[in-house]
Amino acid sequence: MIDLVIEARSRDLGGFVVGRVLPYAQRRMVGPFVFFDHFGPLFLPRDIPKTVDVRPHPHIGLSTLSYLFEGEIMHRDSVGSEQPIRPGEVNWMTAGRGITHSERFERARAEGGSMHGIQAWVALPREDEEIAPSFEHYAGKDLPTYESQGLFARLVAGEAFGARANVATYSPLFYVHWELQQGAKAALPAEYPERAAFVARGSVEVEGRSFAAGRMLVFAPGESITFTAETSATVMLLGGEPVGERFVEWNFVSSSKERIEQAKADWRAGRMKLPVHDDQEFIPLPGDPPAPANPMS
Repeated sequence: MIDLVIEARSRDLGGFVVGRVLPYAQRRMVGPFVFFDHFGPLFLPRDIPKTVDVRPHPHIGLSTLSYLFEGEIMHRDSVGSEQPIRPGEVNWMTAGRGITHSERFERARAEGGSMHGIQAWVALPREDEEIAPSFEHYAGKDLPTYESQGLFARLVAGEAFGARANVATYSPLFYVHWELQQGAKAALPAEYPERAAFVARGSVEVEGRSFAAGRMLVFAPGESITFTAETSATVMLLGGEPVGERFVEWNFVSSSKERIEQAKADWRAGRMKLPVHDDQEFIPLPGDPPAPANPMS
């Protein structure tokens, strides 16, 4: 049964507009998923200004999961990673006690191109909130896939449908990419207590109702959910076991308000290392004055 429908709200990230889905006033999390942004589909022309890039910024207490349907983003972080992400691949960055990273549209700036994807944050269990930061990249060919009767499915992270992805997750969860041809049917089983589906493209029918792109359907536990594609459609399934209440402020996630205050102080004072290959600028804490060039090198 559908428990709640969340419609993406537009957020301007400084020249780049996204659809913010989670957190939502009536539903802060789905399983361990505490943040969910949808961007595109859009076309980025050649020579787009660098103000569109996401400059270096910090995180604590979470893993970020970048996933693209179209385009390419260059990731750099403070543990030394420098890795482009392309459609069907996974960039899994675990902040733990603290990491910084940037996301830049370098290929689009050089060539022009389409961009469409999801940025999700997964809250770490309390016992793992202060682990060492890390980054892993997974190629699409290394993730479990399934194809039958108009449905293509890729298990992006976690465990579902009898398969398990080799992405290094920290709590029980699932994250699945569906591509449905018009008229195709697919079902989401009831194996997790918290489940949702986000329509990224096209339109689907669930429980006799039509849902277009930009809607997240949050389901009550205990029943299998059947989807029918009214058009060709892209759907992301997500959820898992809850990890408990989390506080979210700016880019920080924690079970402790005091820990977030410490992270803010650390960032303001320059105690968090910038990305190894991208340390000439950064995003200041909201409300702080603009950052000077290369303040932490």
